[in-house]
Amino acid sequence: MGPDIWCEDLVRIYSTEGVEVQALQGLNLVVDPGDVVALVGASGSGKSTLLGILSGLDRPTGGRARVAGVDLLSMNRAQRVDYQRHTVGFVWQQTSRNLLPFLTAAENVALPMVISGRKERGQRVEELLGLLGVGDCAARRPAELSGGQQQRVAIATALANSPAVLLADEPTGELDDAASAQVLEAMRASAGELGTTVLVVTHDPTVSDHVRRTVAIRDGRTSTEVLRYVVTDESGEQRQVAKEYTVIDRAGRIQLPRAHVEELGLRDRVRLEAEPSHVQVWPDDEEHAAGEPRPGSDRTPLPSEREPDRASLPSVPEPDAVRDDDGEER
Repeated sequence: MGPDIWCEDLVRIYSTEGVEVQALQGLNLVVDPGDVVALVGASGSGKSTLLGILSGLDRPTGGRARVAGVDLLSMNRAQRVDYQRHTVGFVWQQTSRNLLPFLTAAENVALPMVISGRKERGQRVEELLGLLGVGDCAARRPAELSGGQQQRVAIATALANSPAVLLADEPTGELDDAASAQVLEAMRASAGELGTTVLVVTHDPTVSDHVRRTVAIRDGRTSTEVLRYVVTDESGEQRQVAKEYTVIDRAGRIQLPRAHVEELGLRDRVRLEAEPSHVQVWPDDEEHAAGEPRPGSDRTPLPSEREPDRASLPSVPEPDAVRDDDGEER
């Protein structure tokens, strides 16, 4: 079984009035089945562009992408409609875009199944609303629900046709902290129960606390990842551990975290030193090239790295004069 989301060297270029803007610049991403991943980044980083491609609403300019085994670049119009109905579910940031205001919560969840001709809809509606913690809201219309309740009903609606992948674009953007936590936890729990793969696009750093994996996107490329897992110490207590990694693409390119770049004064170019188990990155600085200790280094320069003291150099005798055939010195 392959990954549910697979992107390789994705490029998306927008042209407006003769000006080209690269929203994605060779992005790579792999998400395994059943995983819950947050994609974070600043405005303009390309995360919403990626979500548009994965949802089938947009096409990449270059590269390759598959979702649940479906090739996103080869779909025709009919295949794209089927893909959006059955393979992926989508939750918008704006609650008004997710639900029809004149239908009840139960009717909103049933609507995708009506369109696709799915039977036994009542049981599925009851199951999903209960799973999302809004079973008591089935007969209410969206205007009678809080923002958090609306988004949980929206998630149930997106899951109605049992999609392999659930995509969410800033699902907590209009909610307060308490409601956001409830929505994210409900999404994570329901995805785990149903085996659905989830990709949440957000700029909210608190989303990371509710997912196992956080992928940061910067300048149209994935830059770093944070993986969270639970470990048990010697006393039997469990605690969560988070490790941050830098992503390396097929060409060997990486993006260093911005904080490291600014703190160490890295710019223009850097110097790499290969060690048996890792690679060191040093600023390109003249004094470092002369053998002075580098910032953050506690080792002294090796003898071969030090600038020799001319006063301590051994004297070298001048060579004897050499005369050519005509008796001239040279």
